[in-house]
Amino acid sequence: MLDVILALTPAMIASVIIFGFRAAVIILTTVASCILSEYIPRRVMKRRQTVGDLSCVVTGVLLAMNLPVSISPIIAAFGGVIAIVVVKQMFGGIGQNFVNPALTARIILMNSFPAKMTAWTAPMDHSYFDAMTTATPLGVLSEGTGAALPSYLDMFLGNTGGCLGETCALALILGGIYLVARRVISPVIPVTYLATAAVLSALLGRDPLMDILSGGLLLGAIFMATDYTTSPLNFSARVIYAVGCGVLTILIRQFASLPEGVSYSIVLMNILVPLIERVAKPQTFGKIKVKKAGDAK
Repeated sequence: MLDVILALTPAMIASVIIFGFRAAVIILTTVASCILSEYIPRRVMKRRQTVGDLSCVVTGVLLAMNLPVSISPIIAAFGGVIAIVVVKQMFGGIGQNFVNPALTARIILMNSFPAKMTAWTAPMDHSYFDAMTTATPLGVLSEGTGAALPSYLDMFLGNTGGCLGETCALALILGGIYLVARRVISPVIPVTYLATAAVLSALLGRDPLMDILSGGLLLGAIFMATDYTTSPLNFSARVIYAVGCGVLTILIRQFASLPEGVSYSIVLMNILVPLIERVAKPQTFGKIKVKKAGDAK
């Protein structure tokens, strides 16, 4: 968990540079909310405290990375309660939740506060109260207004509107390289996820590089889809799972009313993980020899 926090540090730093001090406030709010939401219920239920494993801190940071900088801290804190109390603790705590807590909380907030969750602040505009609103690259593509799209370089460095952790591709890639180098995650899921999304994007006449650099695709592929609890264990199941995430993401972006599809695609595939693992069982080599009566000792 500490490695994941370290891997997310470049994205957190980038969010503060791009969106200002309020980004740090949102991050601290969600982390504090998640810590309290883990500590208090386990204290009430008289169960062993698990705050020290830092999983609630990771959930808090990931939730913040999926929120706009203009979100109310109260709503951000509410998201932390949903992620930890409802999605995690009600199913038994760490390792028992069947969907990603941060993404599920984001989906609930999206449906509960749609206007607040889609109010994007222009990058480098730190006035907040009188901040200039802007559209995300995916929003421009979805609405088809003819507005100018940001350059690939702008999206790579994070000079676009969006959630705190989805704008700077460079920071996310650095975090992903660190996790793979430390062997915290396998590259199978993120590489397959991104490759599938790029191929389907090209087949549908979209811009594959634009799809990869925009929205929460990199954030989801590297930090969310690879969650130990909600992703498959064996290689073939991981490939099927990642392909499903990539296909659903692009189909939602292309045909649904919402421009973004990462959250929904990963949560849907989380639900299907037990079925995927049942279908993609690893082949068993060898078998236990049962002694028959009369066999020599």
